[in-house]
Amino acid sequence: MSRLFIALNIPDEIRERINSLRKEAGQKHDKLKWEPKEKLHLTLKFIGEVEDKLADEIAEGLNFLAGYPVIKCELTKFGFFYALGKPRILWIGLKTDEIIFNLVEELNSRLEKFSIPREKKKFNSHITVLRIRGKAGGHFIENFNRFEIPKTEFIADEISLVKSELLPLGSRYTEIKKYNLTERRKNEL
Repeated sequence: MSRLFIALNIPDEIRERINSLRKEAGQKHDKLKWEPKEKLHLTLKFIGEVEDKLADEIAEGLNFLAGYPVIKCELTKFGFFYALGKPRILWIGLKTDEIIFNLVEELNSRLEKFSIPREKKKFNSHITVLRIRGKAGGHFIENFNRFEIPKTEFIADEISLVKSELLPLGSRYTEIKKYNLTERRKNEL
């Protein structure tokens, strides 16, 4: 069995930038278990557990992604997802081209033929930077909620089908297949 998701890859220099920004915003919180730089991505579709044979079929079925144009992105703000009134995920938001919503819709539609259910929640462009296991103090939350991210724009030009293995010390990601997005003409950017 393979646990899969589809990710918009974030360029290395932007991953570095995200790490710098989170340190600026929460400089006194280095004891927390931050997502490693190499795992920072935008999840386009969480697929879940599938048979290994089906993973290969899905990888081939996603070849249409190479026809999509590169995606213009901008970091927006830090925010939190809560569970039972407690912050559980710290994320950084992304403003993206509208094309990403068409892409996510097409992923949902095409994956239905593999009996993968359509996502019910509205797509939310964000990158998870921290999974909060214990208590996060009020200052921690305030620091991130008040932090203003300097204008940071970039182009994302790769999407990957990724296998996620859940291990005792955290998850391990393995890229199954990468899809390079198509360059746009300069006047379109």
